[in-house]
Formats: sequence, structure tokens, C-alpha cells
Amino acid sequence: MSEAINVAAAVPEIFLALAAMSLLIYGVFTGERSTRTVTWAAIVVLVIACGLLLIKGGDREVAFAGLFVIDSYAVFAKVLILIGSALAISMSIDFNERDGTARFEYPIIAVIATLGMMMMVSANDLMSLYIGLELQSLSLYILAAFRRDSLKSTEAGLKYFVLGALSSGMLLYGASLVYGFAGTTSFDGLALVFAAESGPSIGVVVGIVFLSAGLAFKVSAVPFHMWTPDVYEGAPTPVTAFFAVAPKIAAVVLFVRVLMGPFGDLVEQWQQIIWVIAVGSMLIGSFAAIAQTNIKRLMAYSSIGHVGYAFVGLAAGTEIGVRGVLIYMAIYLFMNIGAFACILAMRQKGRMVEEISDLAGLSRTHPMVAAAFAALMFSMAGIPPLAGFFGKLYVFLAAIDAGLIVLAVIGVLTSVVSCYYYLRIVKLMYFDDVVEPFDHPLGRALGVPLLISSIVTGLFIFYPTPITSGAAAAAAALVGG
Repeated sequence: MSEAINVAAAVPEIFLALAAMSLLIYGVFTGERSTRTVTWAAIVVLVIACGLLLIKGGDREVAFAGLFVIDSYAVFAKVLILIGSALAISMSIDFNERDGTARFEYPIIAVIATLGMMMMVSANDLMSLYIGLELQSLSLYILAAFRRDSLKSTEAGLKYFVLGALSSGMLLYGASLVYGFAGTTSFDGLALVFAAESGPSIGVVVGIVFLSAGLAFKVSAVPFHMWTPDVYEGAPTPVTAFFAVAPKIAAVVLFVRVLMGPFGDLVEQWQQIIWVIAVGSMLIGSFAAIAQTNIKRLMAYSSIGHVGYAFVGLAAGTEIGVRGVLIYMAIYLFMNIGAFACILAMRQKGRMVEEISDLAGLSRTHPMVAAAFAALMFSMAGIPPLAGFFGKLYVFLAAIDAGLIVLAVIGVLTSVVSCYYYLRIVKLMYFDDVVEPFDHPLGRALGVPLLISSIVTGLFIFYPTPITSGAAAAAAALVGG
């Protein structure tokens, strides 16, 4: 087989694409009665794709004339993305059926979005980066507006689309500047160009700024975060859960690959950009969340803050920093999946409720759900010995090791501030009186993701090796390879 093509390197992606098309054809011919079958089939497809990835291993291979790369870094990220997507789709089953929005297209679009994410993290060229990013984004625009008879959902999809188009334009303009001044869009080619130069031209620096701005929108980092609270609130809750995990992880991983790969020798130029983004995201994520009364808006600002903490590791610009980012995003995945499983259980008399005050007295009516939710909130706040503490510890230590003491201190202080709104939820569940109890909250579709996330979050301290060793190998493949 020609090394220029090397189809074997992209077997999981090809499998996902063929499976999505097959499920679409099946759904079209069988109609809406196939929705549950298609949904479970989509989950099985994602699990099989994960198995194909693990079987293949993490040896570096380049395919499609240098546009696509597979290595330990990509494999680690893709496994997280596939786990997040599978759990998010499974959490949507009961909600969509009760809400009257069960359509066979939903899981198929989620699978196609996942395919775009996998292409993103394996991008080895600015062009393949853009194609993967847009495949993901177009699918997410549809999911945000999936509840067609809801004004909020339609508004969320439209806001996401308009602002997403703006960010894509910024990213393309940055790519064109980099190409114009460096003469190539290949990541490997760019790395060689900048390694040979004594210093980049001003055009390349401006291009990096625009590239960073476009990617910052995708991770909802400050100052390109303005869409996040409205889209999180307006989109159907299972869609919000999906947005909060897989696309977020994919975009952060892509951001790290772009800056540490082709622009790895220009750390001094882009480090200050990431420093500002990290500080802004941590501050806005911590202080703006305090005033929120809607649980989904609070989770939106929480996710902005978490991106800021992850970027503390990226700002270090070292292998240790990349390892810290990957560990943080792995822990972030399980914390958010569990939190949204609890949020999806917030139903009173058959209708979804989203106010934080509705959680009052949950420990008396549903003690197991309250205990799991409390543990996840403690973890998000970074309280030891839960996993969230170690996620922050790794990125802060990486920043200190790189001499970014001020950035690490700001991270610690904003983490203390964020404790207020996380612990406020715990206080409501355990110390306030019940206003109206929730319906029987958990079926298997929510119980299994909540159990998995609780186990990972609570037992990480005893057995962190799968995540930490995988992240270390992935970081070494990106920075050292």
C-alpha cells in the first residue's frame, strides 16, 4: 500500500463514516420506530471504533499525503472523545423519548460530529484541521437546534452558527497568513521552517493570533466565550451534556497539537496569548458563575473556568505541561458526564427543571443521587482526595516548573472562588428543605454513566495509572516525536 495514502492509519475514522451512512439509510427506510435501535447501534459503533484504535496502537503513522497523522497523542485523545460521545448519547435516550424529540437522526449526527473530532485531533495540516473542525461544527449546529418547536433551542442553534462562522473566518485568515509567510500549511513543514529561522516574521505572529482566536472560540475560552451560556441553556439538556465533554476535549487537544507541533519552536510568541486566555477564562468562569440561577448556565461558566485551568498547563509549553492538560481533560470528561447525568434527573411531574433552587433537599428524597452529585461538585472545586484536585495539581505544577508562578497563583485563587458556587449546590441538597421532590430520577441510561463517573472520580487516587501513564506517553509522542 502506498505510504502517501495508507488507509490503514484511518481505519477507525473510515469505519465511523461507513457506519453513520449505513445507520442513516436504515433509519430512512424504517422510520421513527427505529430510533432506539439506531441509538444503541450508534453507541456500539463508537465502542467498536474505540476497540479498533486500541488494537492499532500508538505508533506514529502519516497518511493521505501528510494530511493525517496517528500517534499515541491522537489515540489517547480519541479514546476520551469516543467514551464521552458514547456516554452522552446513552444519556439522551430516555430524555428524548419523554420529551417527544426522539429522532433516529440524533445519534447519527452525534456520530458524524465525533468523526469530525477524530479528524481534528489527527490533523497534520492546516487544511485537514479545518475540514475536521467544520465537520464537527456543522453537526453541532444541528444538534443545538434539534428541538425544532422550541424558541430557545432554535435561538441557541442560530447563535452558535453565526458566531461559529465568524470564528471559522478568523481561523482561515490566520491559516492564510501563516501559509503566505511560511510557504506551507503542513505541520511538519512549518516545524522545519520555524526551527531553521532565528525568529518568526510579524506576519506569522499575526497568523498565530488569528488561529488562536478561531480555536479559542471552539473551546469557549475568554474572550470568545460569549456563546457558551446561551447555547448551553437553550440546547436540549442531552445536547448540552454532549457539548460539554467530547467537542470540548477535541478542541483543547487540537489547540495543544497546533501550538506544540508546528509552532513548538515559537513558545515565546504564543505563550503570552495562552497566558491571557487562561487568566481571563479562570476569572470569568469563577466570578460570573456566582450569579447564575440556572444549572446549565452555571455549568457553562464552569466549563469556561475548566478550559482556563487546562490552558495553565499549555502555557508552560513543555512535555510536562501537555501531560497535565491531557490528565486534566480525562478527569474533566468523567466529572462532567456524572454532573449532567444528575442534571438530566431533575424532573418534577414529568417536566424538566433547570433552576439550582430545585435541588433543595435532594439528599432526603434521593440520597444516592445527592451523594454522587456532591462528590462531583467537590471534585470540580478541586477538593482532595477526589480526581479534580489531582487534575489541577498536575497543571499548576507544570506552570511552576516552567516559571509561571503568577499564573499558578491566579489559578489557585480562582479555584478557591469557584468553591463557592459548587458548595452552594451541596448546601442546597443537604441543608435546605424540599420544595417539590423529583420524579424517580435514574434509569439505566443515566445510572450507568453516573456510576462510571463516580468510580473514576472517587478512586482516581488509588489507581491513576491508566490515565497518567497514557497521558505521559501521549505527551512524549507529541513533544518528543
